[in-house]
Amino acid sequence: MFSCKSGYEYKYDLSEEKFRIGFEFLKRKDLANLPQGWIELGLGVRASIQHYNTSDYKENKFETHERFFDIQYVIEGEEYCGVCDRSLCTEVTVPYSKEADIAFYKDPENCGMVLLETGDFIVLAPEDAHKPRCNVKGSVFVKKVVIKVPV
Repeated sequence: MFSCKSGYEYKYDLSEEKFRIGFEFLKRKDLANLPQGWIELGLGVRASIQHYNTSDYKENKFETHERFFDIQYVIEGEEYCGVCDRSLCTEVTVPYSKEADIAFYKDPENCGMVLLETGDFIVLAPEDAHKPRCNVKGSVFVKKVVIKVPV
């Protein structure tokens, strides 16, 4: 996750063309009407259109990726997303799958929570473990786009 710190040199450049492709896609006026599934956007960037109901925090798992950033944008609904440095996730529950570019973990001892409401997004780097799809005040229907941007 990216935050602003005075004098901090960022490891990644979010103004690169591959990120611009993803952010341009999020400007589409028809996002809420797109069917679930994958859309190739170019330069290895792709969008996953997702529809689901949020669930209890304890039912979801922290995840990490090796080869892609996530730009998670909530089209409709709300959810909490747990976030922490991946080094805090020490107990693997599902080993890394190169094909799916994902590994799952038991909850770390400490983490933060980000509230994502309609129109909000979060950028998650490979160093960020995250736990999306968590209830805010109970289960709600969510439409989301997850833009996968290659490292």
